[in-house]
Amino acid sequence: MSLERKNSVREGSGGRTVQDVGGLDFGPIDRSEHELSYYEKRVDAMLMLLARHQIFRIDALRRAVEEYSAQEYDGTAYYDRWIRAIRELLLEQEVIGQAELETRIAAIAEHLTKQGIEIDRTPVT
Repeated sequence: MSLERKNSVREGSGGRTVQDVGGLDFGPIDRSEHELSYYEKRVDAMLMLLARHQIFRIDALRRAVEEYSAQEYDGTAYYDRWIRAIRELLLEQEVIGQAELETRIAAIAEHLTKQGIEIDRTPVT
């Protein structure tokens, strides 16, 4: 797979890439502390384990997130950006193949459904 950088430039930002929004008018920032959700904790733990076992570096995650278009970046929640980037890196670095990934996701979804746990199968794109 290609590791070529594909950073998108944010329109009207003077050449900044999409994630470089410091100083731009995006409204007030919510700085209040909040408890992380179970999902957020799991995404964070997954990232830390992958980095600790040198599957990829945190820099690779940043590169993957920086490749999003402005619409993708702005329309995706923080931890959803991470999980999408993790998925892309695992595929890019051939840690897992697309078919195997889809099979595992389907098996987990079936297992959770059988336990009566409602899941959101909306793809993180």
